[in-house]
Amino acid sequence: MSDISKKWLCVIGIGEDGWDDLSADARDLLYESEIVLGGERHLKMLPKDWEGERIVWSSPIREAVSKIVSWRPEDSASAQKVAIMASGDPLCYGIAAKLLRHLPIEEIWIKPALTTFSLMCSRIGWSLPDVETLTIHGRPVEMLHPFVQPGAKLLILSKGEESPKQAAELLSARGFGKSKITVLEHLGGTKERQFSGQADSWNHPEGAALNAMAIECIPENNANVLSRNPGLPDEIFLHDGQLTKREIRAVALSKLMPVVDHLLWDVGAGCGSVSIEWMRTNPRCRAVAIEKSKSRLKLIEQNSQELGVPMLQIISG
Repeated sequence: MSDISKKWLCVIGIGEDGWDDLSADARDLLYESEIVLGGERHLKMLPKDWEGERIVWSSPIREAVSKIVSWRPEDSASAQKVAIMASGDPLCYGIAAKLLRHLPIEEIWIKPALTTFSLMCSRIGWSLPDVETLTIHGRPVEMLHPFVQPGAKLLILSKGEESPKQAAELLSARGFGKSKITVLEHLGGTKERQFSGQADSWNHPEGAALNAMAIECIPENNANVLSRNPGLPDEIFLHDGQLTKREIRAVALSKLMPVVDHLLWDVGAGCGSVSIEWMRTNPRCRAVAIEKSKSRLKLIEQNSQELGVPMLQIISG
């Protein structure tokens, strides 16, 4: 691939107020583009005098990413100007982060808007370095489990209007029913609103699909507090007797030394205790659990859900 001296792709972060919130240079980049991709909501924000091609995101997102990468020009002379409209900061759990796995930054303009997390902190008075920032958009709500700790403050990008109720049920089941949940909708826009409640008495009707949650984790006396450090109690796992015991598991994982982005192959996984604890140490640790017993495969799946690593890859063999 020849070097491209001119950036051909731009990713524009959009706030809730849309076009009016964009800087002059972001507007110029959109006007110069021949193709703009985005959700229907974003494409409707384009001015009527914009004359290029509008393309609505396809699903799954990886297909859209592949399509964009396929447009990569051989040289500057053949470059077609392409723009992407995305919510907030495209590098914060967004499309720009995915594109940069395939394209160099030298070919992309990125114009971020404020992140949802920054806006949330400004509304509820939390300091961003003191919180965990998470997303369950397109992911199972069970991914919250490892982060539910006494005193933890969580900022969470929701997947839809049902997310607050799901979070409340998860917290209550863990013995964190006294936790405070604040839902913030349409942040930064004219329809912005927020409402709060306690997890164990959550009775708010479903609100807007575009929402985020701030959770202050407060344990009850019977709270199921689980450290993210290796060595969870044996009774935490569903098993049929095929289980790496707590002390051995803790020592083994300390020797294996989980590191960000490292992959563990757990062959003969039993109930999945080793691979599950490996993944709990860091959200970016990955594992593959291989087990031939059908009944144990079901146990691995149940344990991975209940202990907050539903992305564990499980293979029969």
